[in-house]
Amino acid sequence: MITVIVHINNEDPVMGEVDEIPKPEDQNILVKNPRRKDGKDVQYLEPNVTQVIWPFHRITFIELIQDVKEDEIISFVRE
Repeated sequence: MITVIVHINNEDPVMGEVDEIPKPEDQNILVKNPRRKDGKDVQYLEPNVTQVIWPFHRITFIELIQDVKEDEIISFVRE
């Protein structure tokens, strides 16, 4: 699953997961586990909604979020 942030026209961005990156010929996007970026429920969706289909004409752009494992994070430690 790929985590995405979907920017919808005149709405707050919605975070969720997709099975694959949308292709240029796709007309819609299926987002699973839709939520706001802060993890709260999307106000205009019912609380028990688990998947949403949005048409691409309503979407401004989509951000792809890369999952980073904690052991792969490089940090600087001062001793």
